[in-house]
Amino acid sequence: MSLLRVCSFAKCLGRRSSADVHRCFAERYQLCVSVRSGAVRRISETPLYRQRRNISSVIPKSEDAKKRVHEQSQLLDVLEARIQQLQSDIVLDVQHAKVQFLKSPSFGGGVSSGRTLKGSSKDKTDIPKSGQMVTTGSFKSQPSRWMEKLSQEKKNKLKKQQHLQQKMQRIIKEKVPEKRKGSKSSLMPTGTTQKTISSAAKKSKGSTKLSDEICSAVSSATAVTAVTSAKVAVASKQKQKDSKSKVSDKETTKTSTTECSGKDEDLAEVEEVEKILNQQVQHRMCSSTMDSSQESSTGSSCVDIRSYMEVCVFVGDIERSQNFLLNQHRVMSRRKRLTTDVYNIMMRVWAKKGMLNQIGRIFILLEEAGLKPNVGSYSAALECMGRSPNCSPKVISRCLNQMKEDGLSVDDLFSQCVFRQDERDMLLKAVQTVKPDYEPSVSLNTSQCSLPLVQDFYTKREHHTYPKLDFTKKELQERFQHQLRVEQACTITIDSVEAMKPVTENMAKMRELLAEQREQWQKVLLQALRENKMILNKTNTKNYKLNLYPYLCLLEDKEYVDIMIQSVTNLPPSGQSLKILARDLGNRIYTKYCVRQKYHNQAVEKLESIYNAYTDLLAKDTQVYNALPREQWCKLEMEQCSGPTLQGEETSWPYIVILELGTFMVDIMVKNLKINSDILNPAYDRKLIPILYHMYAFRSTRQIGFIKPHPILTQMQQEAMETTLTFDSSVMPMLCPPVPWTSVKFGAYLLTPAKLMRTVDGAMQHEQLLEKCQNLHPVFDSLNQLGTCAWKINKPILDIIISIFNDRGSDKLDIPPPLSEAPKIPHFNPNDPTYTASEKAHMKREVISAKKKCGEMHSLRNEALYKLSIAHYMRDELFWFPHNMDFRGRTYPCPPYFNHLGNDVPRAMLVFAEGKPLGPKGLDWLKIHLVNLTGLKKRSSLQGRLEYANSIMEDILDSADNPLNGKKWWMEADEPWQALGCCMEIANAVRSPDPTKFISHFPVHQDGSCNGLQHYAALGRDVIGATSVNLMPCKVPQDVYSGVAKQVEELRARDAAKGLKIAEVLEGFISRKVVKQTVMTVVYGVTRYGGRLQIEKRLKEIDEFPKKHVWDASHYLVRLVFNGLKEMFTGTREIQDWLTESARLISKSGHTVEWVTPLGLPIIQPYHRPRNQVLRSTMQQINLQICHDAKERPDTVKQKNAFPPNFIHSLDSTHMMLTSLYCYSAGLTFVSVHDCFWTHALTVDTMNKICREQFVALHSQPILQELSNFLLHKYCLTIQPEAKNKKYQEHSKLMTLLAKVPQTGDFDLQRVKESTYFFS
Repeated sequence: MSLLRVCSFAKCLGRRSSADVHRCFAERYQLCVSVRSGAVRRISETPLYRQRRNISSVIPKSEDAKKRVHEQSQLLDVLEARIQQLQSDIVLDVQHAKVQFLKSPSFGGGVSSGRTLKGSSKDKTDIPKSGQMVTTGSFKSQPSRWMEKLSQEKKNKLKKQQHLQQKMQRIIKEKVPEKRKGSKSSLMPTGTTQKTISSAAKKSKGSTKLSDEICSAVSSATAVTAVTSAKVAVASKQKQKDSKSKVSDKETTKTSTTECSGKDEDLAEVEEVEKILNQQVQHRMCSSTMDSSQESSTGSSCVDIRSYMEVCVFVGDIERSQNFLLNQHRVMSRRKRLTTDVYNIMMRVWAKKGMLNQIGRIFILLEEAGLKPNVGSYSAALECMGRSPNCSPKVISRCLNQMKEDGLSVDDLFSQCVFRQDERDMLLKAVQTVKPDYEPSVSLNTSQCSLPLVQDFYTKREHHTYPKLDFTKKELQERFQHQLRVEQACTITIDSVEAMKPVTENMAKMRELLAEQREQWQKVLLQALRENKMILNKTNTKNYKLNLYPYLCLLEDKEYVDIMIQSVTNLPPSGQSLKILARDLGNRIYTKYCVRQKYHNQAVEKLESIYNAYTDLLAKDTQVYNALPREQWCKLEMEQCSGPTLQGEETSWPYIVILELGTFMVDIMVKNLKINSDILNPAYDRKLIPILYHMYAFRSTRQIGFIKPHPILTQMQQEAMETTLTFDSSVMPMLCPPVPWTSVKFGAYLLTPAKLMRTVDGAMQHEQLLEKCQNLHPVFDSLNQLGTCAWKINKPILDIIISIFNDRGSDKLDIPPPLSEAPKIPHFNPNDPTYTASEKAHMKREVISAKKKCGEMHSLRNEALYKLSIAHYMRDELFWFPHNMDFRGRTYPCPPYFNHLGNDVPRAMLVFAEGKPLGPKGLDWLKIHLVNLTGLKKRSSLQGRLEYANSIMEDILDSADNPLNGKKWWMEADEPWQALGCCMEIANAVRSPDPTKFISHFPVHQDGSCNGLQHYAALGRDVIGATSVNLMPCKVPQDVYSGVAKQVEELRARDAAKGLKIAEVLEGFISRKVVKQTVMTVVYGVTRYGGRLQIEKRLKEIDEFPKKHVWDASHYLVRLVFNGLKEMFTGTREIQDWLTESARLISKSGHTVEWVTPLGLPIIQPYHRPRNQVLRSTMQQINLQICHDAKERPDTVKQKNAFPPNFIHSLDSTHMMLTSLYCYSAGLTFVSVHDCFWTHALTVDTMNKICREQFVALHSQPILQELSNFLLHKYCLTIQPEAKNKKYQEHSKLMTLLAKVPQTGDFDLQRVKESTYFFS
């Protein structure tokens, strides 16, 4: 008999309800399920029953027939054992039913089935054990091999369980002397009557488990039904007693199996606790405490399970979610991946339905898994009790008492749980049933940050003047509604700037053709999607495997089709990687799902209410608040605490699921989207051809799948020059101030999901580390400050850029030309015998080069088109950029295309929405800023730059008045478009009646002088290095690049005097430009190989330099540059070497490098040895090279090379955040581009003062010593000194290195406050 028959029996068993009468049937060997209450469920005509009936209905006439009957009886014994294993997989109504066989009346002349009658009162007989013989006459049979194997497995399993039990008891005595009462796993059979539960409660003497109490509550709530069936229970009671001894062996084995499986989990948990206790990791730099909960062992392995179950619940497929959980729970290897939160998903479902009995059974499963109920578990149980009108107060009281024993309070439920819909109200209703006067004591988290760098910022606020926005409360609320509609739609369609071109007849024809084709494609895709969904739904997949079907039911079918059509429209002519295309499709579905989820959870109404109140803080027509945006939002959430929680717990989908979903949709597109081959040329034969092709291409040494559009489609799209572009809503700037970051998972957009920390796709370690941190307030507040800066478009600059873009572009001005300007791809016949082999090779290279150039031009052109179209759409709007950060703490605007972190073009189009008068020095700062943008006077003082600006006022005014037809002086600047914008601002200011009162919106920049080296010099207190990077006050700015070039030239001259040929060749070619990029990037970890490539590129740009010496010269120069830097920055090199060697030893010991910034932000380097994961689809196998898997060993090379630059990046981000916080408290407008700070011309001096003060405050902290202490506590407390082996020697070496912090010099940090050119 196949296993499928057993499974079908289990499913049938789960569908049956309790019988009211215990009946004995006259048919031979009928199969019944008996529960402790005595009720018997009859399984009629199941496959197993029919098999049993067929066995006994035939009277064997020979020894072979007798043998066959005996083997079938043995098979039934195996099936009975298998049924016991499957009982945890059966629907919970019959989870612990005992499978027993009832005797039927014997027929004369029949064959004995091997069962012996034990008396008239015992209707049940035993199946013969494996190894027994069935005697009928002289028939004898030896047990088969699979029967012997089953018997041996049972014996081995029992021995293993006994061994584990003894080991557990020994460990518990040694390590855990005080174990919580009632923690043993024991399963209560479902369907048990009230009397049974009551007797169990008496035996427990007050230590009843919560699962028993919940089952008792269900029984008491259905007392009438219990009374009705009482007679049946009494009638069957005697039979239960008589049969008890018969099945005692089976029950003993089953109970032992259940308890030991739970103890196996407990053993793993105890060992994990022991490991954590031995480590004693102390985080002195971070106030967070490392959580030793179950998630630390499971990591991110249960994310796919949680996301799948939540999706099933969201689409209403409760049965699929329940069966999936039970199948995961049934197998120990899969059960270990489960956490309490996974079980809580089903608890919430049953709580909504008021099914307390189902919640009790989930509690039983938790006990089986060795897991402890958390606040979510008790919240669901109490919520269900609140929904049940007949729930006894005693049950609620017992639940609260059990929760108290587990160390949880009622206040913990209200402060830690994430509520949806009316869950909180039902929970409160249940609690107030037994505590009528109870009100949740949810208080605002007023704990101030204890970090010394920001202590004054949070405690001394009497002189703070937080800025207001130049909007009324009503205007902000209207903007909120507009943004809400945009995000609800998830996409937005805007006009393309190319629409300004006159529409030709051919363009109109192509647009009409495309519209017709898309309408047809929508119908085809809709039909194909529905057919594929039906196939998926009918696919007989195993219950424990993830199925893609629920993910395809989240949205309307038409929405999936619209997403596919949008991806076809945006596909570049050169095609796109299948992996990238699939990722984008999957992410779009996930975004729509998150938005729908928020509406489903009724969180949007509450968001609107809180945001409307939040505008009081920002609006100009309301009172002044002495609170930060995060603090005000949290206060409002506390005041409006009823209803759902805004800070949702949406589980992010695993990267592999997103790819699988996207690949599924790409497959539908490739197979079903077709077009007539003669649509553009009627001379061709008409046939349907695919518009998308799946092909392969090589990237380096890897072969990757590509989706490429047919040339016909590409031609139609290019000739149509469509007037609209469709974007995801997250691509656009926000039309209202962003929601302030208040937690790791909540902030930025209104509905669209956003990550606080940008990570590699699939990396979870950063988010887990952030969630363990208790106080990230400074980081949140800095991101919020950057996000509250309002922007607007500089319309004159935008119009000039669009005019050049729609003409022919300009490489000089960084405006990409159209594809019509691309080089023509040469055509040649490779089989033409007139070409020589070298000529063919040359022609092939030219073809490849031309195709590459065309691809690059198309990419750059589209990028510029997106930026300009977004800017044109926002030209009359005021908008905001929500911010997040990378894993080092560097901040970025969330919208990817158009923001102030872009190149010269988008920066020039952006100005502050709020204007401020120039004041007495504002005009001078505008002029100095203009000279800085030209790059002409970098070695001049500020006064010298100002004088130069005054001397060229004629050119400045000419540029402002006639940018395209005048002298075009601005085009020669390093940043021409920003220079033109500054010229216009200066012209408007000088022509105003009073320049000091001129309202300026133009941002003025102050840039750090080789900021990475500045941090190194400050860390090492290096006087020479500090002077080179302007930490020391000087009359004119010091240029470190020129200094290095001068030193390199001296070394070259010395070598040339010794007769070195390459040194002689380089005479006259060593300049600042040659060495600048290498000097700049050395501090960020560039290797000698990378530095050589940089210098080689610069030398190739010098026409006079002999090309045959480029390689030798670059190899020689990079060595001189590194040696020169080592002499100039001795402290820098020592610190860099210490960081590198520390990371090397840490990663060799099997750990990734972690540290905490002075603002409390935890950082972990996600570099691990790569592993390959294969995603199999109908299209192709996608090989994913995963380099961030925390289960793999660290990549030592990447860890050591990346630690110094990443550490310095974390310091410059800390400096920026400190500056932003204190600028905000001073009422300044402040934004940053990493180490380039922006503000109004009026407030440049104030920002400069704050910038220097915070740099001094930052480096006045013992940064390296605190890093040393953190690394010692993190990595050097695990190995005992008794172990005198190689591992201990490496450990000792690491400990010695970490404890030996590099020595510092004599530089006085306070001098930075006096340095004019530190930032200038």
